[in-house]
Amino acid sequence: METSFIAQNFVPLMFAALFLFLLSGIPVAFGLAATGLFMGFVGMEAGLFGANLFQALPLRVFGIMQNDTLLAIPFFTLMGIILERSGMAEDLLETVGQVFGPLRGGLAVAVILVGALLAATTGVVAAAVISMGLISLPIMLRYGYNRTIATGAITASGTLAQAIPPSLVLIVLADQMGRSVGDMYAGALVPGLILVGLYLSFVVLVAFIKPKWVPALPVEARIYREKNGNSGHISLLALFVLCAVAGVAWSKVHQGIINPLIERSLPAPSDEIFILSMTVASVLGLVLALVNRVFKIGLLSRLTEQVTFVLIPPLVLIFLVLGTIFLGIATPTEGGAMGALGALLMALGRGKLSKKLLVQALDNTTKLSCFVLFILVGSTVFSFTFNAADGHIWVEHLFDNMPGGALGFLIVVNILIFVLGMFIDFFEIAFIVIPILAPVASKILPELLPEGTPPEMAMIWFGVIIAMNLQTSFLTPPFGFALFYLRSVAAKSAYDDVITGERIKAVQTSQIYKGSIAFIVVQLAMVSALIAFPALVTGGISKGPDIDADKALQQMRIESRTLGEGFGAAGAASGAASAAAANDPMKGLLDAMEREADKKQ
Repeated sequence: METSFIAQNFVPLMFAALFLFLLSGIPVAFGLAATGLFMGFVGMEAGLFGANLFQALPLRVFGIMQNDTLLAIPFFTLMGIILERSGMAEDLLETVGQVFGPLRGGLAVAVILVGALLAATTGVVAAAVISMGLISLPIMLRYGYNRTIATGAITASGTLAQAIPPSLVLIVLADQMGRSVGDMYAGALVPGLILVGLYLSFVVLVAFIKPKWVPALPVEARIYREKNGNSGHISLLALFVLCAVAGVAWSKVHQGIINPLIERSLPAPSDEIFILSMTVASVLGLVLALVNRVFKIGLLSRLTEQVTFVLIPPLVLIFLVLGTIFLGIATPTEGGAMGALGALLMALGRGKLSKKLLVQALDNTTKLSCFVLFILVGSTVFSFTFNAADGHIWVEHLFDNMPGGALGFLIVVNILIFVLGMFIDFFEIAFIVIPILAPVASKILPELLPEGTPPEMAMIWFGVIIAMNLQTSFLTPPFGFALFYLRSVAAKSAYDDVITGERIKAVQTSQIYKGSIAFIVVQLAMVSALIAFPALVTGGISKGPDIDADKALQQMRIESRTLGEGFGAAGAASGAASAAAANDPMKGLLDAMEREADKKQ
């Protein structure tokens, strides 16, 4: 009786066992592995599995070690840590704050833009939120920013690291879904940029409705001014327009230049054109600034030079990494290695690369990589037993009668991941939940794609939606990780400001929670837009040529006949070539297919 009960309820019992192991307090990686092994032995005793169940497990574990895609994680992590520890975040926030500071809401705009840039370089939420919390929050409070707007902008922009390439989340999701990391990056690029635009639009809206909430920087706080008192913004605008024109010009000739170089006949995808155009514009701006400084031409203002030398190098690095991946010149792993090397060179050029920094960066990279690897090994052991018990079929049946079909499945899954994201790390969600849901998603989601979209794009779309959802959950009270990161560095008691001498009140936890609500609404709107309009993800991914199966079959028949006639003419004396043609497997296959087609007609 007990054996029968175990056999009939094995998968639910497996989830219950996992829950108990996690409640015991042991690390998630070991809890997953322990559940897989324990339930595997229980299944053997119940007669569900053979005694040789775990014989193939070592090969699965070694397969993880040989996974080249996962090598991108330590490279991008090292790149981010080097850039973050070398003081890039401080310089970026100061510089971009000076650019937009004279405008209402300018500091919040600067925080969002720098958060997007840190997302594309560090790729780690904690690093982005803590850096901006330490640097920008005291400045925003000093000049009278509304606390909910200030804290909300910092936490929301810090979570952009989840969705903007080259995100670690996208690498892991691509690996778990068996899809290309390059395609996942291409699919997430446009939604990520749209989300940044929505954040900026919200701040601009607040500046119009409640201007006192987001005051401009006072004149005395604008440090990069010219000798005649000008702010230097006209020079910056002129350089921006010139670089923008160069970028647009490149976008017009990109296909004609790049396609012959890489021997490609298909049209260049839009994301590739965008990244390469931005690269050309950025490099031109950097070259012009260098020429102006070396030859002391004096055409660029102090502010323009500061922006160029602080902002352009990390932009160029990001665009080069993504550009080589989108062009197919480098794999994500090779792109990550190039990014790590570029980060080291940038730190060296800034005079910030020391032995201590390098040791810390390598140490933290090793810890994170081992953390990911152990979770992946544990999830592999868990999924090994889960799949042996046909758990994926059990999950599929779970969603069979769900109202709304594929759309209902997508909504329920997003609600589940949204809730889980409040409690557990995205790595754990990716390695536990996604392998369980991916087989079901690959079967039922293609029907939601626009007509003519390849079915394999469904998993890219699904992955980008999950990444956006995980980003949203990082902000959600009471357990959003970004909220705790900011709470750890925000002032817990009143203090005297070092510049103005005024008494600044402590930042309350309730203010941090309230600040996240508006940005959560914006992110949920973005997730809803991705569900409603899959083309936002799939439209930027290059597709192979459309192949007409009937025409291809006809062409194969023509080639086969031509080949047969050639053999027959050359070997008329002996007839051997005719016999070979008659026994041609391809010809036999074509004839059989033709007979089947005739029967259907």
